[in-house]
Amino acid sequence: MIRTLYWENNRLFLLDQTKLPHTIEYVECRTYVDVIDGIKTMKVRGAPAIGVSAAYGMALGELAGEDLNVIGDEIKSARPTAVNLFWAVDKVLDLVSRGKSAVDVAIEMEKDDVAINKKIGEYGNSVIDDNDTILTHCNAGALACAGYGTALGVIRAAHEANKNIDVICDETRPVLQGARLSVFEMQQENIPVRLIVDGAAGHMMQKGEVDKVIIGADRVAKDGVANKIGSLMVALAAKRYDIPFYVAAPMSTFDFENNIFDTIIEQRLPEEVLCINGKYISKKQTNVENPAFDIVESDLITGIITEEGIKKPL
Repeated sequence: MIRTLYWENNRLFLLDQTKLPHTIEYVECRTYVDVIDGIKTMKVRGAPAIGVSAAYGMALGELAGEDLNVIGDEIKSARPTAVNLFWAVDKVLDLVSRGKSAVDVAIEMEKDDVAINKKIGEYGNSVIDDNDTILTHCNAGALACAGYGTALGVIRAAHEANKNIDVICDETRPVLQGARLSVFEMQQENIPVRLIVDGAAGHMMQKGEVDKVIIGADRVAKDGVANKIGSLMVALAAKRYDIPFYVAAPMSTFDFENNIFDTIIEQRLPEEVLCINGKYISKKQTNVENPAFDIVESDLITGIITEEGIKKPL
């Protein structure tokens, strides 16, 4: 399993996910500013991985003698939707105030993330039947975490239990995390996988080719989840065809204070939509809306798979 990030010689190394699956290259982060850039430019992405990276950014700031409260606010501004980013910064600040070093907190957070994801996989495996075909959207695998994965962690656990599963991955426009990352992860571990365009998900459900849907989440609230754009359409199709729709997410992704529609939906650059491989597919002056996430309301969700068990949405 390829490493998403690692800490070595007081430096953070991030796998540059913008170059996958064709090039495996790590970016060296010497300062917290480098970490912020890695998060903003999606060299590292996925809520848990962003959280761990943020903690290491705080560690780099501590080593440089920076004011952690100041740089914590800067790191939080890197991306607005993933709640793990805010959780990780606040956790580092809290534990540093109690006498721990930010470096030790970040290293522990990385180890905990992998253990938590494996626990999510164990609980999630209980809802997977032999010979299930599972559809997933975007990438909530090892590449979105410090390791193992949330939604793909459930799939991994089922595969390890010899349940003879099949996986269908939505391509996930506009950055193609499903095509570039989820398919790559499944192929690495010889898990049967098919790639479809985003618009084909409903068609596959209508044909009876999908038994379960499992996605990740960047924010979970009592009334729904925020996840990669396109998740809502998948959830609506699953509801129409009575297909169980699960969200796999650690408790660090839960926002207990706000409603899901209070979530700030990140708007990304028009070029992500206008260009493919650096070539414009529409005129440069085209007006573009590029929300990175959408909202799946709780009545569309069968269950939320966490390290504490499977929770029923309100």
